[in-house]
Amino acid sequence: MSAILAVENLEKTFGSLVAARDINVSIPAEQTVGVIGANGAGKTTFINMITGHLTPTKGTIRFEDRDITGKPSREITRLGISRSFQVAQVFPTLTVFENMCIAAAIARCRGPFGVLTTPLRSPAAIAEAEATLELFQIGLYRHTPANTLPQGIRKLLDIGMAVVGWPRLLLLDEPTSGISIEEKFGLMSVVMTALKSRKITVLFVEHDMEIVEKFADRVLAFYDGTVIADGAPDKTLADPRVQELITGVKLRPKGATHA
Repeated sequence: MSAILAVENLEKTFGSLVAARDINVSIPAEQTVGVIGANGAGKTTFINMITGHLTPTKGTIRFEDRDITGKPSREITRLGISRSFQVAQVFPTLTVFENMCIAAAIARCRGPFGVLTTPLRSPAAIAEAEATLELFQIGLYRHTPANTLPQGIRKLLDIGMAVVGWPRLLLLDEPTSGISIEEKFGLMSVVMTALKSRKITVLFVEHDMEIVEKFADRVLAFYDGTVIADGAPDKTLADPRVQELITGVKLRPKGATHA
């Protein structure tokens, strides 16, 4: 399977500080990849370089065989890469439907001044907003102001707004952050079902190893700015270095029973 994303010898320094180094990763289309690591391990730096929020010091990033290294984030978004942030990026006083319409309109605009001339409620934007509300199962909240939403629904709105433009690659920054234990698996199930239905390749940063184990096809483990393990969840999470430096725990294998 050909790679939708290929990263070679990626490095990012801030003066004498090395935030990322020697990163070599190839991601095939439609794969779901969990990205783990302690705070400061380089996960967010890695995501920010892919999405154009940071320019690599060295190395290359290729998306669908196109070199996107150092391109502006808006251009990268137009090429088909989208992201959500740990803190939901929504318009707090607008309703769920209005937020989605704005996201749909922005996704359709072209050129540096397109956002100024693109109708926010064109038939196409409304149709896509409606479809995405249903895809993420938040249609019941369509008239609710975003600042009054439960945290889980606000997260679904945020991720839906990132998906409304039909990206081929989506990067999620801690999608279950701030979500209760009772809600997190249900929320991720809605998200992953929606993304798989649109054949979107996913990289998601996550600190909850149970979420990673359940929803990732593959896990990248970061430590000290580089990838120390890369493979299937059971293999990566069982790696002694990952357990020592990142998780600090030994997860029970799937299917294991209590003694």
